[in-house]
Amino acid sequence: MIADYVVVGAGSAGCAIAYRLAEAGKSVLVVEFGGTDAGPLIQMPGALSFPMNMALYDWGFESEPEPHLGGRILATPRGKVLGGSSSINGMVYVRGHAMDYEHWAESGAAGWAYADVLPYFKRMESWHDGGHGGDADWRGTGGPLHVTRGPRENPLYHAFVEAGRQAGYEVTGDYNGQKQEGFGPMEQTVWKGRRWSAANAYLKPARATGRCDVVKGLAERVEFTEGRATGVRLAGGQIVEARAEVILAASSINSPKILLHSGIGPAAHLRDHGIDVRVDRAGVGQNLQDHLEMYIQMAASQPVTLFKYWNLLGKAYVGARWLFARSGPGATNNFESAAFIRSKAGVKYPDIQYHFLPLAVRYDGQAAAEGHGFQAHVGPMRSKSRGDVTLRSADPKDAPRIRFNYMSHPEDWEEFRTCIRLTREIFAQDAFAPFRRHEIQPGEAVQSDAELDEAIMEHVESAYHPCGTCRMGAADDPTAVVDPETRVIGVEGLRVADSSIFPRITNGNLNGPSIMTGEKAADHILGRSLPRANAEPWVHPEWQTAQR
Repeated sequence: MIADYVVVGAGSAGCAIAYRLAEAGKSVLVVEFGGTDAGPLIQMPGALSFPMNMALYDWGFESEPEPHLGGRILATPRGKVLGGSSSINGMVYVRGHAMDYEHWAESGAAGWAYADVLPYFKRMESWHDGGHGGDADWRGTGGPLHVTRGPRENPLYHAFVEAGRQAGYEVTGDYNGQKQEGFGPMEQTVWKGRRWSAANAYLKPARATGRCDVVKGLAERVEFTEGRATGVRLAGGQIVEARAEVILAASSINSPKILLHSGIGPAAHLRDHGIDVRVDRAGVGQNLQDHLEMYIQMAASQPVTLFKYWNLLGKAYVGARWLFARSGPGATNNFESAAFIRSKAGVKYPDIQYHFLPLAVRYDGQAAAEGHGFQAHVGPMRSKSRGDVTLRSADPKDAPRIRFNYMSHPEDWEEFRTCIRLTREIFAQDAFAPFRRHEIQPGEAVQSDAELDEAIMEHVESAYHPCGTCRMGAADDPTAVVDPETRVIGVEGLRVADSSIFPRITNGNLNGPSIMTGEKAADHILGRSLPRANAEPWVHPEWQTAQR
């Protein structure tokens, strides 16, 4: 099998790359180990806890025992299905803050400043504000990716935003527009009641051109001819050949793993596993980052939460409504209010994110024993902790070792305690007076630094935003893996384009920035680029002296 381009991974970035290359008249083969994304468990937004916990759709990765979390092993779900993690994620759409991309450019990713990436966010979006306001000038309307807002019918969504305002924070009509900082409506990749994954947005139209095909198989390593990538070897020995280039878009876990198996990485580590060193590249698998979050849960004094559907009859009603009308609680991810705030004066742009949910429940679908409740998912955005992805063995079928090294930096603990205390203050505002009963997690008795640290160690969860393991930087940077054109440094004809190339994690959920990375990488591959934007993002005028 041969095509102009071979893309490994039918996920958020890979689908976008395949679509743009096919649209430009190139032939593309997409290698994907996972199967179909058809069926209600993936396509129904309200069922999001199911695909994330199913071996059929998830690689089932786990972290190594985390030394700073008492040896806990944390789940690291990654999509093993058409659409990749965009088919099993929470469908929250966040671009990231303008300053995130300024930092990328300052870190050596020239051409990836906010002015460079904003045109790609606009190109990829088909934005629908649903009558809830927003910054139309900052948004795109003709792209493949539908971005919508939930109906926000539950009074708790409005109580959360009003409580933020009462606590003295900004309110924003569009955190993906000019002003991220503040409380406001949350956006989702849902369209007409269906999950609008990268497979629905990009891969289906790419295949419809007749120039893009999907090859099912496990990509083991990149094949080279005289120093140039010429294809990908699959388990079983089949080689998928590329006339022009090979592009790895296999996730921040699998992209570095494939590079390592291809002999590109830290030489000593490769030799430990008997792998011939093609390029000694110290940064491969390093710089692993993620967002951690904790659920601050409150018991509700009124039966206004989604718990009313948490029984057999209720679930049947939600399922039937979605099946026949694509409406009701099944037609939204139910994250419909959000906030981005700063933890203290002197922090220039938000470093704390909130997802608000009118239900007290965990990602694995376990509801709180209290019954009716609501929760805010909260966590710091820019932890200084760094981990790595390394090989467990020379066998490509073995999962890699994933060490996040969560909470290894002393500031992480201080930041998390601040998150909890600020959340308690928000829930204590008058807007929640008609709805709140008492705190379920971590519980009102947990107050001192030591008590909070214990609760954090026990209850903190990954927000499932791993990135950074094939860092983009200047071509002469010994710790960078790809240059700002997304080309792997030291070989020809090979690129990496997914969340693994992020120099530093962006604010919020990573699906949007991952798709943007695929969109922009496709233009680098095609030798073109969109003109830069000249929009001025909002920064709190008193950020140096005020926290809100």
